[in-house]
Amino acid sequence: MLRNRNVWIVLIGEFGAGLGLWFGIIGNLEFMQRYVPSDFFKSFILFCGLLAGVFVGPIAGRMIDEYSKKKVLMYSGFGRVLSVIFMFFAIHYHSIVLMIVFLIFLQISAAFYFPALQALIPLIVKKEQLLTLNGIHMNVATIARILGTSIGGILVVATSLTNIYGMSMIAYAFLFVMTYFINVDETRVERTDNKKEKEKTNFTEIFKIIKNTPIVFNVIILNIVPLLFIGGFNLMVIKISDIQHSASIKGYLYTAEGISFLIGAFIIKYLTKYFRPNHLLYFFTATTAIAHLSLFFSKYSSMSVFSFALFGLSVGCFYPVASTVYQTSIDKSYHGRLFSFRGMFERVAMQIVLLSTGFFLDTIGLKYMVLIFGAISIIIVLNSIWREKHNLVNPYNKETQGFSN
Repeated sequence: MLRNRNVWIVLIGEFGAGLGLWFGIIGNLEFMQRYVPSDFFKSFILFCGLLAGVFVGPIAGRMIDEYSKKKVLMYSGFGRVLSVIFMFFAIHYHSIVLMIVFLIFLQISAAFYFPALQALIPLIVKKEQLLTLNGIHMNVATIARILGTSIGGILVVATSLTNIYGMSMIAYAFLFVMTYFINVDETRVERTDNKKEKEKTNFTEIFKIIKNTPIVFNVIILNIVPLLFIGGFNLMVIKISDIQHSASIKGYLYTAEGISFLIGAFIIKYLTKYFRPNHLLYFFTATTAIAHLSLFFSKYSSMSVFSFALFGLSVGCFYPVASTVYQTSIDKSYHGRLFSFRGMFERVAMQIVLLSTGFFLDTIGLKYMVLIFGAISIIIVLNSIWREKHNLVNPYNKETQGFSN
């Protein structure tokens, strides 16, 4: 697989873009800390960008299935580059409104880019290599995140926000150039020229497919558990930093989570040889819930680092399995719509979590918020197990059986 030219292009491009993404996120956090005092208002700003991604999701799904995935990646990559221009103006004028515009354009580009990438991956490697590539891809993204947050934290102190976003723009431009060199046979992508054929690419078709593929539905529901943590990730990092009166704890939390994610994505390939995918998904969503609950003791630096490390390990194992289930359980002709729907679902969930996190942090505080979210996570896991036990979900069909072999 590693002799595959397309694989290297995707991984190198992802690494460069990941650096740019996390430079931008660190810049976003610094910008909001300077000009936005309320946690709830911070969450509302992030909410606006995510909402834009939801609105364009159905269009993105149809276009990814109907047109060249490479072209969708290129256009969306170019959109990422242009979006940073709005942030330059936001910094110059100290404008929250322009920052929101930046986030909207960035999320619209992401709504096209990430589903197209997930739909492209099964076209560049064999089925039995999917789990390995999903794990490697997530590891590359995590290494970029660790370096991006570490370097971004240094840059916040050493240089201006304008320079940080300038580096982010350069990284996005690098991704755009790398995408140009992808060479994949997409002759199976049929152009729809008549009404009957266009109906086949109707976005709502994916709901019927998901309904008829219970394991995919089950994975989507279980995906809520890590989203309850991810949605409020940055706000929790800021709050823990305030609670402990330590700016350096931010770097420790990001690093602990990132390194653990790398370990999880590495060991999951071996775990799937001994355990069924559904059992692994249940176990690691349960450990994610435990990680959330353990943040009740977040005033202790060692405990907060442990919580983020446990979360990183859990999602590092969860997401490669979940992505492979998606890619192997549903026909490739529906992948664009499937991953667009997944992205829409995650954005809606994250919007709710973002606003809830901001509201709870302003009202009841971090300790009691994590108890609520942790309890919800446990209920979701137990309900999914109950549905399986009562034969409401077929978790282990012949399509997903042994996909790691």
